[in-house]
Amino acid sequence: MQIGVPKEIKVHEYRVGMIPANVREAVALGHKVLVQSGAAERHEISDEAYRKAGAIILGTAEEVFAKADLIVKVKEPQPAEIKMLREGQTLFTYLHLAPDPEQTAGLMKSGVTAIAYETVTSASGGLPLLAPMSEVAGRMAVQVGARCLEMSQGGRGILLAGTASVAPAKVVVLGGGVAGLNAARIAIGAEAQVTCLEVSLDRLAAIDQRFGPAITTLYATRQAIEDAVVEADLVIGAVLVPGASTPKLVSTDLVKAMKKGAAIVDISIDQGGCAETSKPTTHAEPTYVEHGVIHYCVTNMPGAVARTTAVALNNATLPFVLALAGKGSLAAMRDDPNLLHGLNVHRGKVTHPAVAAALGLKLTDPARAIRP
Repeated sequence: MQIGVPKEIKVHEYRVGMIPANVREAVALGHKVLVQSGAAERHEISDEAYRKAGAIILGTAEEVFAKADLIVKVKEPQPAEIKMLREGQTLFTYLHLAPDPEQTAGLMKSGVTAIAYETVTSASGGLPLLAPMSEVAGRMAVQVGARCLEMSQGGRGILLAGTASVAPAKVVVLGGGVAGLNAARIAIGAEAQVTCLEVSLDRLAAIDQRFGPAITTLYATRQAIEDAVVEADLVIGAVLVPGASTPKLVSTDLVKAMKKGAAIVDISIDQGGCAETSKPTTHAEPTYVEHGVIHYCVTNMPGAVARTTAVALNNATLPFVLALAGKGSLAAMRDDPNLLHGLNVHRGKVTHPAVAAALGLKLTDPARAIRP
């Protein structure tokens, strides 16, 4: 199979769909890997490094899309890329379709088979291709949140750790999944006062067991969320409903009630965000102020630390890329129900229930859609 790796064109996205080590694995199995020139130049990975791994270097994205059977990317295709997709081709990347009707319509019109990293599952029910980036985003959230609290950024002028004579900042983490757990870990390490709210009692118990008295764990009722957010200096939104739009846990009225100069870092923004006041931002202009509260809502947070995240993501995606290329995408999904869960759009039809529900579109059963 011919695997295409275009250069990412989303603003300040520096990751790459396949690093040379993964290219070498695919080539060793008899596949051709077509890499756009300069695809990983910000990693200081040259075209020559890809050639040594066995890749064929092409000058433009148009050439890659035209020749490849399987497109491996990182972020959702931008409008110019959607126009290059075609029926019979497979796209394997993050999609986050639930809050994005325009992208969904474009993929449906193209006829492509679109498999989303974020809805591929594991045998244990986890999200193996989302977890590495959630880990990074959770850890980054505290880092960028601390910066947002500085007065030069419009924040309250609060140091997370406080001092020997001044109380630490209050950090509230909404969600106890991978992103929330990692946000809590870093916030505790920064010596902040940390509260985590979650609806899964099992997750709350696991977090309490792991961190003990260093964290306060609360069941996420509306009242508990309101009480915690009003007192918070930094709120980290780490809520996830796989494939679906994020529930709005922080209302506009609640944002208005927050401390002036407090900050919200909404990791959930890829799926629409967990605050009513959240709207997507980029690394070029990462923050804005709404009702006196700093909002950081970058939709590709891990792209800022691409040297770390590209490798972590490639480590997770490689087995799936090799399965898709080795068997063909439809056969690979028939053989692996966890990969089939990643199918969001196929030949003009929406095949993931959460996406269909979020966008009010007809759902086609994925297993039926890929029958031979």
